[in-house]
Amino acid sequence: MIRAQGLQRIVDAAELAFAGADMSGPAKAALSKVFERLQTVMPAAPPSGEDLPVLSVLPQAVANLLPRQDSLSTLGQAVQDFAPSLAWTTRKTVGPSASAGFATAHANAVLIGPNGFEPRQDVWVGLSLMAPQTRYPDHDHGPEEVYLVLSDGAFLQGDAEWLPRRAGQTVYNTPWIRHAMRAGDQPFLALWCLPV
Repeated sequence: MIRAQGLQRIVDAAELAFAGADMSGPAKAALSKVFERLQTVMPAAPPSGEDLPVLSVLPQAVANLLPRQDSLSTLGQAVQDFAPSLAWTTRKTVGPSASAGFATAHANAVLIGPNGFEPRQDVWVGLSLMAPQTRYPDHDHGPEEVYLVLSDGAFLQGDAEWLPRRAGQTVYNTPWIRHAMRAGDQPFLALWCLPV
């Protein structure tokens, strides 16, 4: 079985971008599980998503990646090309930590995983997009998670201070740690991976 070409381009470019990033041992171990599992391809079942106004900021979110001429630029172009094939949705549970207007200022797309373009349960790969000045709500989950930052933003973990992150940097979340992210003056985009 062969993975959809556009999706495989994202997977290949993400693997190269992660390989070139500076990250902790636990993050590397989590990604090793992710990419090992992704060697097995499952049948695609493209879901339907919503036509969300926030998707208009996606080209701006990847614009800083395109001139780089490296794996991040390849990944940015692959995301931009494949984005119309994805089911972009909004988070239904928000909570008080989300910014005002969050409901219409963000979108998530599951590329691989439950309800994703390639549905499966053993690994999740997706994208989160936010308009400028948007704060994602605090949340937690059992699987560990590694983010690859594709446009500048900041991340919160537990009781620590906000940690600024630039394109090409990573963030590793241990299981059940409370975490969040926020956009600054520019749109925010990140790719996330969870070995389940």
